[in-house]
Amino acid sequence: MCDGGEGGCGGEPLPREEPRGRCDSKCVKCKDASPVVSIRAGDAFCKGCFKDYFVHKFRAMLGKNRCIYPGEKVLLAFSGGLASSAMLRQVQEGLNREAPKKLRFRPGIIYIDEGAMCGRSLDERVKTCSQVESVLRATGFPYHLVFLEEVFDLPASVLNSLTQSPPDQPPSYKEAVADFTRWQQQQREKRADTATSLEDRLAECSMQGFSWQGRLAVLEEAGSSLASHAEELARLFGGVRSLTAKEDLLQTLRTHLMLQVARRNGYTKVMVGDSCTRVSVKLLASLSLGRGAFLALDTGFLDSRYGDVLILRPMREYPAKEIAFYNYLFRVPTVFTPGLDTKASDRASIHLLIESFLCKLQSEFPSTLSTVYRTGEKLSTDPQEVQSDVLTAPARCLLCLCPLDTNVEDGSSLQATLLSEKLSRRPPAEEEGCGGGIQAGCCGKPPAGRESSDLLPLLCYGCRLTFKELSCVESLPPYIHEEAERQQCRAAMKQEIQEFLLEDDA
Repeated sequence: MCDGGEGGCGGEPLPREEPRGRCDSKCVKCKDASPVVSIRAGDAFCKGCFKDYFVHKFRAMLGKNRCIYPGEKVLLAFSGGLASSAMLRQVQEGLNREAPKKLRFRPGIIYIDEGAMCGRSLDERVKTCSQVESVLRATGFPYHLVFLEEVFDLPASVLNSLTQSPPDQPPSYKEAVADFTRWQQQQREKRADTATSLEDRLAECSMQGFSWQGRLAVLEEAGSSLASHAEELARLFGGVRSLTAKEDLLQTLRTHLMLQVARRNGYTKVMVGDSCTRVSVKLLASLSLGRGAFLALDTGFLDSRYGDVLILRPMREYPAKEIAFYNYLFRVPTVFTPGLDTKASDRASIHLLIESFLCKLQSEFPSTLSTVYRTGEKLSTDPQEVQSDVLTAPARCLLCLCPLDTNVEDGSSLQATLLSEKLSRRPPAEEEGCGGGIQAGCCGKPPAGRESSDLLPLLCYGCRLTFKELSCVESLPPYIHEEAERQQCRAAMKQEIQEFLLEDDA
């Protein structure tokens, strides 16, 4: 047996193998330059290789799914945060003439100002909107600045256009590419004839969007009082008891606004900047909030619940760490806007609690987020519903627009939960000395929250939990009440038709 200790049999020290990923090692891709960033243990990249890796992941996500056809109008949801800013930069570079495998869609940008919900002053909101507008104007893309208060002016059609199918697509992707190439050639010939400068083209693109000042002027001319809507919005969110319900309601209203802007301006796709970290948090949070039936729609790459507008998540493979490194190294501009969870503790809501749990676990076990993310990828994105006639068409939730998951058989856990809630709300008639019962309430008066109970059958289980946190149902935007009334009338008509058909059969 060798007793030379660490020196080996010859007494000389053995050469130690350098661990991968150290700062003084070489880039794992080019094997030449010194690394500047280490995204994982053993994955140290130089600046150029990290950029190629980041860009390739974005292009691969779009190329693998092939759901964006050449020439389509795509709306980019920009919030000013790290993920949406990185997504905007990827689209900019993909549309560059020198870029290999150039992107072929026509982008637009939407920014939703939520300052009224957080109680920010008008001066603070104007300052933030000016910063956002300077970033969007520099891209040269059409942009749309929208205020969250505009949900009170939305038409009810934003919720009842779900039966529309997506616009007719070309027979194949290759034919769409050929058609788009011919269209590009025609556009080049027109530009050659009318020789306009680059500055003129950029100005023309920017004029297609609204500045925040022009947006205010248009709203005032249309008779929409933004100040009164801001008070209604503050009253709405002020009447929500928990931060978890506020975040879910905010996401719902934000999605409705994006749908309306996309349909009004001819966009067939909407890109959102949900990162791998955000998707993992949303997956576990949705399970905790009773939205397990819709995990594939809420966290998958493609969300097709809206029919004519598809929601895409091209950033879902990027952890927040990679996005932060990319924005820092390549000076991607961001705009900080305070939100509902700003300065809140990690136990203020279910989303923050799960995010804190996952991030702490990720620091000890680096594969935590990828494990949760890959598990969510295995879920099916095809909703289990049967497309049929009007009488048997599946009902959809009034808020999140997903197929209802409350039509279950007797004896299920959901039915047991609903029965338990019904019994717990029963008024003590013996003690009060009246025989009102459950429906009439004490002394024959209608029970508190009767209006909200009328809307509960129109909601899925997850949205019911959010809806129960509302202290005043009347503070919801008018288009939700209009759509609820339409669905209730439609359900009553459907019941009458079925009874008539049964009488004829008898």
